[in-house]
Amino acid sequence: MDTNAWIKCPVCNNKTRVQMRPDTELKNFPLFCPKCKQESLIEVKNLQVTVINDNQAKTVIHHK
Repeated sequence: MDTNAWIKCPVCNNKTRVQMRPDTELKNFPLFCPKCKQESLIEVKNLQVTVINDNQAKTVIHHK
């Protein structure tokens, strides 16, 4: 089943204007949230969003 998922903001957890598909791959993508006006650097692979912090620590966000 091919389903699209919205990428959520890692700061406020609201839906952004960016969708991902199961075959979407992003690396060092600057994700901007229109609600909280924050920008986060993310990577996406296999519907898993990874937030890249300034100190190179990574946080994985799982989507259902």
